[in-house]
Amino acid sequence: MERIYDQKKIAAYIAQSKYHAVLDSLDIDFYLIKYEKGELVRSPFQNELLFQIVEQGSINIYLIRDDGTRYSLSTGTTDYFLGDMEIFYSRNSNIYAEAAERLTCISFPIEKYKEMLFSSNPFLILICSSLSAKIREITAMDATPASLTERVLSYMEYKCSDRTLKGIERTAFHLHCSSRQLQRVLNQCEASGLVKKTGKGTYSLV
Repeated sequence: MERIYDQKKIAAYIAQSKYHAVLDSLDIDFYLIKYEKGELVRSPFQNELLFQIVEQGSINIYLIRDDGTRYSLSTGTTDYFLGDMEIFYSRNSNIYAEAAERLTCISFPIEKYKEMLFSSNPFLILICSSLSAKIREITAMDATPASLTERVLSYMEYKCSDRTLKGIERTAFHLHCSSRQLQRVLNQCEASGLVKKTGKGTYSLV
């Protein structure tokens, strides 16, 4: 992890941000944080609560269950908020965010600016929009088809670019199954003519 306080670099990232108008209206000393792939962006062990906006790269958000297993909650790319829930509630002790690739975020400490944030209607509107989108995504996850085959086909239809699944292990994580289970389903779907293998770990809907 690297923190960057160079004002020119910070200004450049804010200028290209989708939220630049709101960020410019806030009297906050922003800084940038860069993460390497695999680094934890958020965890229960961090002492400082940060609000972060993903500007480059992507993250995986997951829950650690009581039995130690990981449960995928979401993914985030450019414009994704981290820390929006922490503005209103204490941190959830079991939720983690991990850099899926090299990552750059616009950041600031929540506690230092909380009162000012509560008085900014434009900022609160952004937070409401972000939280609503997350609730909608979780609701959709809970309503996913029951069988793994249905989940795989729905995932390819609605979540994959060009209806093409790429990466067995990564996809298995998002579908809450093992790589072996996913591969078996894909083999069955290929035999049934529902999908076509187009490369290593790559399948397209027919």
